[in-house]
Amino acid sequence: MGRATARRRVTRVRAGVATAVRPDTVVGEEPLEIRVGGRALAVTMRTPGDDMDLALGFLLGEGMIAGAADVASMRYCVGQDGAVDADGRPTYNVLDVALAPGVAPPEVDVTRNFYTTSSCGLCGKASIDAVRLRSRFTVADDPLRLDAATVTGLPDALRAAQRLFATTGGLHAAALAGADGVLRAVREDVGRHNAVDKVIGTAARDGLVPLAGHVLVVSGRASFELVQKALMAGVPMLAAVSAPSTLAVDLAEEAGMTLAGFVRGDSMNLYTGAHRVTLA
Repeated sequence: MGRATARRRVTRVRAGVATAVRPDTVVGEEPLEIRVGGRALAVTMRTPGDDMDLALGFLLGEGMIAGAADVASMRYCVGQDGAVDADGRPTYNVLDVALAPGVAPPEVDVTRNFYTTSSCGLCGKASIDAVRLRSRFTVADDPLRLDAATVTGLPDALRAAQRLFATTGGLHAAALAGADGVLRAVREDVGRHNAVDKVIGTAARDGLVPLAGHVLVVSGRASFELVQKALMAGVPMLAAVSAPSTLAVDLAEEAGMTLAGFVRGDSMNLYTGAHRVTLA
């Protein structure tokens, strides 16, 4: 699918004067409906691409599966089963997941259905209790250790790997790195929670969940939902370029996760789990 970006005509203005009219590259944003066993579960606004990894990461983050082995197959719904455009062509915006035998299907009702925008991955939850999920994995005793210079170098490595951001300037990114600071996987999306789902789904597909000994790196802020997604995948450390929220710090502290915010240049704030970062 070549819909991750599109060209749009723009008028360039400087000091109140139109200086040029030219095409510009804009990031793609389209809905993706995730079905489980033919029943609608969630709709998220995402950048097309890596959709199956997104669905896998989403299901894992919601505690519905433990890993890729819990999924038998995934397919795009086309024709009468899925969305079509004005010309009758499939949009590839509806994805159906078949769970493996013995895996309990999710509850699908008014309190369990999800609608997520590209900015919020928790919209539509019935209450704050519904978002405090219990992970199958523990991170408090994870032996991950890395030095401060490795942590502060992660955002630059992530930025260098953002291929679509370089042409659009409009995407979030998430990556998984080891204690050596080498990025194992990078994914981009117009929604920060989608980028995290995509990169965790990639790891799940490769059989790497739980992600012990890994750092999740995100290009924006550290929200409660991103800390939770990391915990649900067994990630012991989250490093964010921007600020965390109070709920994010509280959840990380409760779980024994290392949470680093404002990771920029040669500095960072360690909100929880400072013992994992070697300091001079």
